[in-house]
Amino acid sequence: MHDLQIDWLRAFIAVVDSGSITAASRQVSRSQSAVSMQLKKLEDCVGHTLLDRGPRTLSLTPAGIDLLSYARQLTELHGRAQLAMRGATISGKVSIGVPDDYISSHFALMLRSLATRFTDVEITVVCEPSSSLLPRIDRGDLDVALVTRDTAARGEPDRGRFLFHEPLVWVASDQHEAWRRDPLPLALHELGNRFRNEVLAGIEALGRDYRVVYGSPNITGQLAIVEAGLAVAAVARCSAPAHLKLLDTRHGLPDLPKMEVALVRSRDSRRSAAVEAIYNEVLQTLDA
Repeated sequence: MHDLQIDWLRAFIAVVDSGSITAASRQVSRSQSAVSMQLKKLEDCVGHTLLDRGPRTLSLTPAGIDLLSYARQLTELHGRAQLAMRGATISGKVSIGVPDDYISSHFALMLRSLATRFTDVEITVVCEPSSSLLPRIDRGDLDVALVTRDTAARGEPDRGRFLFHEPLVWVASDQHEAWRRDPLPLALHELGNRFRNEVLAGIEALGRDYRVVYGSPNITGQLAIVEAGLAVAAVARCSAPAHLKLLDTRHGLPDLPKMEVALVRSRDSRRSAAVEAIYNEVLQTLDA
């Protein structure tokens, strides 16, 4: 058997944790085909199939279960060795802000990786809308934040380092067909003033009446209203549950804009080696 490669093991762990090759490819900053190739090389190396691939699901084989714990230990030790070779162990406290619609799709797996690689760094996560996170960055309450940029509404220059575009999509319960109602019932959450205005202006341009039946900065409540069949909603594509129906112009709804996602940091955090390390790690993982 050939030596196990760390990149293969990272890809394997990412696929297991995220549940799909598509999600894992973003986690390890590789294309889907590259992740698939790394998995194939790993399986060829160990001589066993590690994952059972169904139409919509992935599950571990007995060999995959056996390898997973070793893979986690090896990648953790590899990360510690890298840090040790850079010099002193990085330690300290880092506070990170993330909107709730990005936490599960873009940040949850990364946080596990950060906690594994930077064992002496105390990481605190604050989950709030971008409109709340940016003032906290300005005050120095937070060190780093993943935010949706809404520069037109604030009249400011672009904030932070642009990472990627996140499309907005319409979602609804297929069973209840709330998109057929008049007036159109909407469940809205924190999108920023510009995006909220664009959503409502698009509906008005189609000549449709609407009413906002739910408004909150929390996406969990918004999706609960949608699942109950009480409204349709515009949400970030990454936070749209698979069991909800995606809607478009064929359902009498307007096209939706894409949001700019950026990574920002506080001015004072630049003096912290711990923040610098975490910031660069997040940037490397999410940068488009």
